[in-house]
Amino acid sequence: MLITASEVASVAHGTLVGLDCEASGIAFDSRSLLHGQAFVALGGDADGHDFLQAAATAGAPFAIVQRGRSISALTCVEVDDCDTALTSLGRHCRDRLSGSLKGRAIGITGSVGKTSTKDLVLAVLRSKYTNAHAPEKSLNNDIGVPVTIINAPDSCEALVLEMGMRGLGEIARLCDVGQPLIGVITEVGDAHSERVGGIEGVVRAKAELVQALPALGVGIVNSDSVNAMKTVHGIAASVVTFGSSETASVRWEIVSTDDRGCCTVRFTAGDESAVGVVPLPGIHMASNAASAVAVGITCGIAIAQCVEGLSNAQSASQRMQWVTGGNGVRILDDSYNANPMSVAAALRTVAETSAKQRFAVLGVMAEVLHSETAHQEIATLCRQLGIELLALETDLYGTNALSLTDIANTLIQLDSEAVVLVKGSRVAATERVVQELTA
Repeated sequence: MLITASEVASVAHGTLVGLDCEASGIAFDSRSLLHGQAFVALGGDADGHDFLQAAATAGAPFAIVQRGRSISALTCVEVDDCDTALTSLGRHCRDRLSGSLKGRAIGITGSVGKTSTKDLVLAVLRSKYTNAHAPEKSLNNDIGVPVTIINAPDSCEALVLEMGMRGLGEIARLCDVGQPLIGVITEVGDAHSERVGGIEGVVRAKAELVQALPALGVGIVNSDSVNAMKTVHGIAASVVTFGSSETASVRWEIVSTDDRGCCTVRFTAGDESAVGVVPLPGIHMASNAASAVAVGITCGIAIAQCVEGLSNAQSASQRMQWVTGGNGVRILDDSYNANPMSVAAALRTVAETSAKQRFAVLGVMAEVLHSETAHQEIATLCRQLGIELLALETDLYGTNALSLTDIANTLIQLDSEAVVLVKGSRVAATERVVQELTA
């Protein structure tokens, strides 16, 4: 989206230092900044102001900075607080998009499947709306949501926003910026439960999305999940369900599964149905795909076109992504994050393969309320499925804590007859295992 420095100054109650100029979108990391994007100097582990010169060199026309932190190399907008300014600019740009979106603003949350569902929804919407927009990565917080909006094209026809939560009130804040008219809840389970007092706290936090929808809005919810269905009690918006039961508004049914774990699925809505391949591995992806079909139908796309559009979905990095190790071993890289529900789903995907040997390299699952029990249940599931568990730097699974070197030495001799799942929470950095095996 085209934004000017003077426009940002007005919206964020800032001061323009230098000549007015125009940018196409915004970035908060100078390493990934595209030529012509503005730069916002956020705080955090690294002070964004230390990278203003790098942003200027990369081609930023202007930057948003704290008062008194301007540099001579580029136009700056000085504000009291860069985070607050980014939020205000995101809300302003969302208002600018209202005319072209015509109600097609979609918020997606859930304990599992947010990013995969975002990718599937985008693929479905682009089958009709060429200028549909979603974040390339998992930009689902107070920084990511406004950045996603600001980076949408001016002629954006559909906007897909991923909304995560690590506490109560966070999704409500994101909805205040993103103003979704359609809200998707994939599942509600034991993720970040430690932060909100258990599963009922997770239900309340996720419900903030559908509670924010106006009366003309639509909540799209997983009817196979008791906890997800709790989120829609008493909401003003209408409710559309997706699930495997006959009563779901959009029903999914597995037709077959290939050796990559990708499913051919029949989707049914009313008297119409269509069959297609979900290109992301895992039976649980059929449910995510059904929610995407429900979004497409809500946005005026025929079910056959929705299902055809699913085939264009691209797997996000480190999320149920098949890669090949140096010795030919097949690796299911799901290392980006983990909670009990997502680990169980990934394990079942591995169990469905025809591999002669199956391994799961699992790191710690963080921020789970009943952590010891949850880890032990995953270890039990591994035994039931015939998958050998290798625990990376944790003994919570009831097995020896193995180092990265230990695991690499164990797996380096495997070949294409073996499958290895790699998964853990961000703090576990299990992607190191994938890097070792593919080096």
